[in-house]
Amino acid sequence: MYTIRRSVPVLIALVSLLSACSTEPSPPKPSAPPPVTMPPPVGPVVVVPPAQPSAPPAPLAPTAPLTPTTFAALPGWQQDDLRQAWPAFLQSCSVLASRQAPWKAPCTAAGAVDAKDIAAVRRFFETYFVPNQVRNPDGADTGLITGYYEAMLYGARKRGGAFQTPLYRVPDDLVTVDLGSIYPDLQNRRLRGRLSGKTVIPYQSRADIDRAPLSGKELLWVSDPVDAFFLEVQGSGRVKLDSGETVRVGYADQNGHPYKAIGRWFVEQGLMTPDQVSAQSIRAWIVANPSRRQELLNVNPSYIFFTETKVADPGVGPRGALNVPLTPGRSIAIDRTILPLGAPVWLSTTLPKDGAPLQRLVMGQDVGGAIRGAVRADFFFGFGPEATENAGLMKQSGTMWVLLPK
Repeated sequence: MYTIRRSVPVLIALVSLLSACSTEPSPPKPSAPPPVTMPPPVGPVVVVPPAQPSAPPAPLAPTAPLTPTTFAALPGWQQDDLRQAWPAFLQSCSVLASRQAPWKAPCTAAGAVDAKDIAAVRRFFETYFVPNQVRNPDGADTGLITGYYEAMLYGARKRGGAFQTPLYRVPDDLVTVDLGSIYPDLQNRRLRGRLSGKTVIPYQSRADIDRAPLSGKELLWVSDPVDAFFLEVQGSGRVKLDSGETVRVGYADQNGHPYKAIGRWFVEQGLMTPDQVSAQSIRAWIVANPSRRQELLNVNPSYIFFTETKVADPGVGPRGALNVPLTPGRSIAIDRTILPLGAPVWLSTTLPKDGAPLQRLVMGQDVGGAIRGAVRADFFFGFGPEATENAGLMKQSGTMWVLLPK
């Protein structure tokens, strides 16, 4: 509120009274007044124009995602036992050599390399590849490195008893449009939805599917809805059935809704700090707040549909987006719109438990809904309790270099 004050001018008249007596002689004739001296003329007044606001600086051009460098710039390059990455590299070659011409020469030469000779393996990469520093559009060379694993669930082929949570196969009404086939600038982009007449509309979200289950599309029934949710986040897992058989389930498709991390919801709600969020802390919160479980899960509208395969060799990992088995500790998920799927990547980060350096050659053989950005990767820890624990805690800062054929 503003108060207006009014001032009242006061006129004070000062009157000088001159007393005169008629008997006084007449005053002498006043002398001529002194000449009036005028002040020098005033020059023109310079009016300073008001300062104009400065124009905003031109926006900086985004930094190129890849900058060529040398192997000497890779921290820990000489210390990594590259022989451990060799099988994963050959898996990439089994796909890339026939798809992309630049990969033919190095993948052909790889057949003559002695996989047991660490010097020969190192010499091979230094001969046929150029490391490129990966940077974000703002020029930053660091990003988030998370972890994932192959989960273990318990289930049955029919609903009953503890097995009440469905894993769905791809619904018949899910429509997928490859945008890259129409617009070349949108390579690796897909639109998913369902038809309403002749119009493609969004497919059901997680909350929609929870309210109206996809009856008849159940692949398996599992015992824990939280395990089923984390299975979607990981993308693949094993299910031990009540019959004693163990099968593998893997990513088949997705409902088209964007992935939203439920960990961010905890921070936004003030329930946890970013440092407190982990798979372990999220599970503990759900146990303590069972009535809010579905509310939490519905924060992520993305929904994954699965396919079933046999576990031919328990020691072999699940297949990633490149359609080759993932290698524990040597495979990562990347953003394929920025980095080439299947390429070798030098990763420099730390382990979540003790902060020990994790500097090694890995292969970008997978993708993920949450893996968006240049300096962004999901490190595959493998299968089992230790892999599960490490992946749940992994949220480290790291740098990356992608190795491209010369």
